[in-house]
Amino acid sequence: MSADPAARPGRLGVGVVGAGRVGAVLGNALRGAGHPVVAVSAVSQESRERAATLLPGVPVVDVPEVVRRSELVLLAVPDDVLPGLVRGLAETGRWQAGQIVVHTSGRFGVDVLAPARAAGVIPLALHPAMTFTGTSLDLARLVGCAFAVTAPAPVLPIGQALVVEVGGEPVVLAEGARGLYHAGLAHAANHLVVLVAQASQALRAAGVAEPGRVLRPLLDAALDGALRAEDATGADGPGAIGALTGPVRRGDAGTVHEHAVTLAALGAATGAVDVPSGYGALARAATSRALAAGLLGPAEAERVLDALAGINAGPTALDPDDGTGSPGPDGQDDGGTSPQEDA
Repeated sequence: MSADPAARPGRLGVGVVGAGRVGAVLGNALRGAGHPVVAVSAVSQESRERAATLLPGVPVVDVPEVVRRSELVLLAVPDDVLPGLVRGLAETGRWQAGQIVVHTSGRFGVDVLAPARAAGVIPLALHPAMTFTGTSLDLARLVGCAFAVTAPAPVLPIGQALVVEVGGEPVVLAEGARGLYHAGLAHAANHLVVLVAQASQALRAAGVAEPGRVLRPLLDAALDGALRAEDATGADGPGAIGALTGPVRRGDAGTVHEHAVTLAALGAATGAVDVPSGYGALARAATSRALAAGLLGPAEAERVLDALAGINAGPTALDPDDGTGSPGPDGQDDGGTSPQEDA
């Protein structure tokens, strides 16, 4: 067998729609597996630079031209953009029978590709369970990364094979489970970032100059322990909560009360009311799960919950004009980034 990936049978001309952090990296990975990348769409200067770095020599053209040139079209665009993009290309007759169309959205399965399927394409939904930097660092992280694969049964092996070729691990997921799957991933990854931000603010207020350096060994150990516990116990065991440590696990209501008072003061002084409310919500959840797993007795759990009584269950609603960067009416964010640039 030839060592040259491009000499393998079944190589496909790949077109990448959206040179965002995901599209450019996956395009590079597919090219590394021997699939020539024949075209890429890139609107912003940042995406053009990313395409030049990760997909050097690949022509930058508009979306319809990417589709025209490609045997495999990789749609790496934001979730809210995907349905309209697929529909618009169908309405203008751009899809080609026999073309493989892959999207990388975690939220959607293959139903969103129905307009393209009507034109005879092969639909695949491949979502890597990973955060992307949009740099070559991501290529090594793809190795062993789980990809949710959703496709009609006859073409499911195509999706699985593509995942294996870029070094990932295919996980078959039903169409109806995509929403719950994506919510679980977003809850874990996105809210972990929020948790670090909140904890870092508290540490800085306490005089710690480099909160990240202080938190890293603690969080590395906690995350590793939780993931190991989850995998070790299975669906019938306590799961990740078995790795819980700290005052809630010990039933130390006095310490929990002190935390509540201290963080409430921080919120009042700085306006960061999400810190005490976030602590309260997660401490209540930890208490509930520890009680259900038998790690905490009912009396201890009641004392801990009483200690949290003064913390709001959740943060106050954001003012609609708070400037948080929500998408404008044209589908672009406030920074002007094209909605096709990043998944």
